Amino acid sequence: MNHDILKEVIFDQHEIIKKTKIVPRDYDFDLNANYVLIGLRRAGKSTLLYKIVKDLVEKGIEWNQIIYINFEDERLAEFSLNDFNDLLSVQAELTDKTGYFFLDEIQNIEGWEKFARRMADSKEHTFITGSNAKMLSQEIENRLGGRYFTKYITPYNFTEFLTAKQIDFSDKSIFGTKESGKIKREFSEYFYFGGFPETLNYQNKREYVSSIYQKVLLGDIAARNSIRNPNGLQILIKKIAESVKDEISYSKLHNILKTIGVKISKDIVIDYIGYAKQSFLIFTIKNYFSKFVEKETTPKYYFNDNGLLNLFFNKEEPRLLENLVAINLWNNYKSNVYYLKSQNLDVDFFIEETGTAIQVAYSITNISDDRETKSLVEAAKTLKEAKEFVILTYEEEKELNIDGVKIQVIPVWKWLLKI
Repeated sequence: MNHDILKEVIFDQHEIIKKTKIVPRDYDFDLNANYVLIGLRRAGKSTLLYKIVKDLVEKGIEWNQIIYINFEDERLAEFSLNDFNDLLSVQAELTDKTGYFFLDEIQNIEGWEKFARRMADSKEHTFITGSNAKMLSQEIENRLGGRYFTKYITPYNFTEFLTAKQIDFSDKSIFGTKESGKIKREFSEYFYFGGFPETLNYQNKREYVSSIYQKVLLGDIAARNSIRNPNGLQILIKKIAESVKDEISYSKLHNILKTIGVKISKDIVIDYIGYAKQSFLIFTIKNYFSKFVEKETTPKYYFNDNGLLNLFFNKEEPRLLENLVAINLWNNYKSNVYYLKSQNLDVDFFIEETGTAIQVAYSITNISDDRETKSLVEAAKTLKEAKEFVILTYEEEKELNIDGVKIQVIPVWKWLLKI
């Protein structure tokens, strides 16, 4: 590839990085290691690379040693696997010193993992980002040969969101009347519009999140997987959004689509769901009590950002609240998070690692059937692994003692600051 174009891309990127304000986030990197950063589009992966670049420069690395390539730059539209060698040549033209290579959205180049492994074998410092979970398939992990650390990057959690807003969330602020009021106000925005870092820059936040959704749906899912029925895909994702809070099987989703005239097979439904998970649009949480097949085929679905889920609703606060809890549990505990569903139990979340059973209720005022408390008490009596019992609400806080079982009722905004 033309070296002048590559240098132009690199130098332009240097200027972008120099001008970018970096918000501290909850990620640490060893600057001598190689990393692959994965996660939902616009979650902040590139900005984390910028942070690594600035850290290197602060430690004395020269800008000419920084080879930063964003593969979504239109000037690189014709870039292919064979052009990777030109990056090494350009780096040698710029300096005799060690190069640091930042390869952003590399999944756009077919066969990229071969070059990534060669870079690691050559002891080159390499940092990679991608928006597709196929980058973590067993095949690619084998090809990379354990030479890269993987970091899963999410949209802002609530503490990062408050940091970006320059809002104090120390213990003093949490319990101070005026200060906690500010935190609650910011929580409302986070609750409805999610944690994509750039939402903070826009007045019409819903429109910005919608643009991300369309890019993920039509680009990362439909175009990349050559989907012939994008309308069917859109309707499927909408039906999944409407099922948040409830377990739902492939068969039920297929029947729902068939009922409204969407003619796609059950196998295609399964494929589409797989693509949505691969692009980090959705994730699943499984029933602790289910057999393996049921765990895989009848989970609960959640969206990886509340702003995305909120695109499908006008007023669905209970779904949004549970989705927000699911996001934070999944990001912190991954496969250790389940829900509990049996003949006598219906508990929204269970953290196996800590033995914490969690119910989510927008409000516990005027709950007619006491679903939340009854199932927690039943879990305390019948599930020996359960040790702690919590109800997360939008704003209510108290302590309950029912049949000798202590239940903490905590506002989600406060829980998010401690998880």
